[in-house]
Amino acid sequence: MDKTTRAEAPHTALGFYHKISHLRADTWNALTNDLADLERLGKSNRSRRLIKAIRIKLTRLEIIEDYHAFPSSEDFRHLWLLFNQGDYAQLGRVVNRLVRALVSESYRRRPIDLSDTDAEDLESYDALDRFRRGHPSFNSSSQPYFEVLLVDNLSSQENEVVRDAFYRMRRTEDRFVYDVVTVRSFEDALIAVLVNPNIQACLIRYEFPYKSKYNLSAIRGALQGLSETDIENQPAAERSIQLGAMIHQLRPEIDQFLVTNGEVETTASRDIDHFTRIFYRETDYIEQHHTILRAIDNRYRTPFFDALREYSRKPTGVFHAMPISRGKSITRSHWAGQMIDFYGINIFLAESSATSGGLDSLLQPYGPIKKAQEYAARAFGSRESFFVTNGTSTANKIVVQALVKPGDVVLVDRDCHKSHHYGLVLSGAYASYLDSYPLNDYSMYGAVPLETIKKTLLAYKRAGRLDQVRMLLLTNCTFDGVVYDPRRVMEECLAIKPDLMFLWDEAWFAFATFNPTYRPRTAMNAASTLRDRYRSRAYRREYAAWKANFDAMDPDDDATWLGQRLMPDPDQVRIRVYATHSTHKTLTSLRQGSMIHIYDQDYRQKVEATFHEAYMTHTSTSPNYQILASLDVGRMQAEMEGFELVNAQIETALSLREQIYNHSLLKKYFRVLKNADMIPAEYRQSGVDSYYDRHRGWHQIEEAWSQDEFVVDPTRVTIAIGNTGVDGNQFRTDYLMNQFGIQINKTSRNTVLFMTNIGTSRSSIAYLIDVLIRLAKDFERRWEDSGRSERKVIEQRVTSLTQDLPPLPDFSRFHDAFRPSPDSTTPEGDIRRAFFLSYDDENTDYLRFDNGALQRVMEEGRDVVSASFVIPYPPGFPVLVPGQVISHEILDFLKALDVKEVHGYRPELGLLVFNEQALSKASNP
Repeated sequence: MDKTTRAEAPHTALGFYHKISHLRADTWNALTNDLADLERLGKSNRSRRLIKAIRIKLTRLEIIEDYHAFPSSEDFRHLWLLFNQGDYAQLGRVVNRLVRALVSESYRRRPIDLSDTDAEDLESYDALDRFRRGHPSFNSSSQPYFEVLLVDNLSSQENEVVRDAFYRMRRTEDRFVYDVVTVRSFEDALIAVLVNPNIQACLIRYEFPYKSKYNLSAIRGALQGLSETDIENQPAAERSIQLGAMIHQLRPEIDQFLVTNGEVETTASRDIDHFTRIFYRETDYIEQHHTILRAIDNRYRTPFFDALREYSRKPTGVFHAMPISRGKSITRSHWAGQMIDFYGINIFLAESSATSGGLDSLLQPYGPIKKAQEYAARAFGSRESFFVTNGTSTANKIVVQALVKPGDVVLVDRDCHKSHHYGLVLSGAYASYLDSYPLNDYSMYGAVPLETIKKTLLAYKRAGRLDQVRMLLLTNCTFDGVVYDPRRVMEECLAIKPDLMFLWDEAWFAFATFNPTYRPRTAMNAASTLRDRYRSRAYRREYAAWKANFDAMDPDDDATWLGQRLMPDPDQVRIRVYATHSTHKTLTSLRQGSMIHIYDQDYRQKVEATFHEAYMTHTSTSPNYQILASLDVGRMQAEMEGFELVNAQIETALSLREQIYNHSLLKKYFRVLKNADMIPAEYRQSGVDSYYDRHRGWHQIEEAWSQDEFVVDPTRVTIAIGNTGVDGNQFRTDYLMNQFGIQINKTSRNTVLFMTNIGTSRSSIAYLIDVLIRLAKDFERRWEDSGRSERKVIEQRVTSLTQDLPPLPDFSRFHDAFRPSPDSTTPEGDIRRAFFLSYDDENTDYLRFDNGALQRVMEEGRDVVSASFVIPYPPGFPVLVPGQVISHEILDFLKALDVKEVHGYRPELGLLVFNEQALSKASNP
């Protein structure tokens, strides 16, 4: 093979690693097509161009496959041999077979010998097998397959010897089967774990250089701050340990094993807990083999799901509740048998109210549920995790009730999910609402700037009431995909109030734990990172220097606090972080499956009792076992293949964005909102205004995610549709769902949101793109066929959706009757008292704003105060809460809404408001 040609394409071969699987699959398919064309054309001028294209594709694929077990380096030697011999017909047949093996995944079940042409029919059978496995009724019982990364500077011959040695360890009774990928350098190891999701375990030996033979951009972000010279000059053991730490940072789920030829006892005594085990020298293949399998099995276990399956097989007699248990009430029915036809028998065999016999109690777990929750804590990086079977609305209320009491102050983003507002009603804590920055052009909000949060905390500090502020409650990421930097938010807030608690509503962000770019912006990872940071000597030195400079400034001047990045005192700070996940939204779980994750240094001493009281308050005594089992399986799947699935999710979203960016007709009517559209420049410290450039492709994602105060999650594709002349709600219902069966949820007046998830396929994206093109053609045809008057109507509609947009209102204020003190300089209000005051209908009236009645009352000088939550869908959060004074800006916004679903508003009656007598009584209790 021409070595010069090999060196030409390494950068373009991988590039941004989030799209590597698409690049890999598409290049193999393109190579197959080129070889078929070459065989058809024979000798011609075009055939020479095809041969050159085939060489380039083989070179690119060889680089990619260097980090995969199949096809192996030996397989590529065979491909290059056929290419150099000019046997393109045979090369085409071998490549066809190889591609079928990749698509059917038959390499996971048996060795593939590409030189054995007689085995070709087996690949066709495997393809049919793969087709059957795509059918819901097919159940594969084959051994799960994974790959082991071995890092050592081996020759090609040594590489084959090692792979063969591990292959000979296989036994039919093994629960799993694996193959070995070998790499020869520090950089190659990092590339491998980024681009090969099959890697589940890693053996790091002690003799390997730093530099890869390829100059690849995939690991540029991961290697920031590293010095090639420093690492090359490290002792071999230190280099291995540092590599293990970096692999753990990128993919913490990988089980790592250190192989050393030094003093293994001394190495084992060091703080290197990211290694599962340390081996002395490399030749103990039997012990390594069984240790690897045992480690994988530890992640693969599903304690509660296994217990439920075992219980379903037991013959039992039910003399308690649930006639449907064991399917008894259905199997003997003359009328209800269709339930078994639809669901199958297993779901009924697994239905039970039992908490013994191998099962467990969710309210007081001691067995498989307890173990399943411990595994969830490991997977998500928390200290404690709890399953919730009735959604994150309940999870949020559990946490709020556990952490705050009447009279406490909670800083909360005003556009958070309504469950938080109701949680404050139930707990009696005062709500101090924080306004997110508005995106008026798209009728949506962004997120709460850190400066706004700091100003609010400083206001309480000046008022002498900082001790009452118990918690900061924020949504990360928002429905529209705006993501905070929790690490920075918590660090600067803790510098003002060292014991502040944080509740991060990550209902839409559970998947983020399983991607190295997203993970640092999750609550649990940020909490763990901050705790380690504050315990380090390096931080103490950094803090001492910062504090000396800070003390020289005026502490009463807000600029002292707002004009720099604050640092908390390591001797006072406490990390107290809670997160709620709608597991069912972004990972595998049945509907309403949610989790609560806790990283609280004071949990045992201060919260455990109240948390369990709140948990029992809101948790059913009859939890759905199927939801619990699905949470258990979803956790296992996330640990075993979350990295792969989330990467695929990102790839599909990037493909959708790219097609709309570049398609001339699509971008005329549909515009994908980019960073600059959704995040003002002052919050984008990196200066990155878009992840995509038509000429450079996808770039700078890591740069933005490591620097910016806010970033946009690329898997949430918000598309501006104002140029269609159709509003978001109509587009969702009349066009997407009714015409094409495409389901979305979130819209604004002039945008629609498409979200990819771990179940989104490339076929789904292709269908969506096809639908958007059809709709764009329809809009184009509508314009071309319109007369002058019709065009004027369309133009007016477009103008109303792109220019005549109402400004989004900020939170007005609480009426003095619902504030702790009318003279207070801080903005909190007693939402609970206002909420329950409205229960007596003598305290409330209805006022309509569509006929001007409410406005006339306001013009008379009266404060009109909402007696209920008013929640339009979209945007889906309260624009009014009980006790809030109604402003002209809020009325203007409500009048401009063209949505039909507004909770808390009755069009025939108006808005529910407090009458003057009620406000007078509330002001003088």
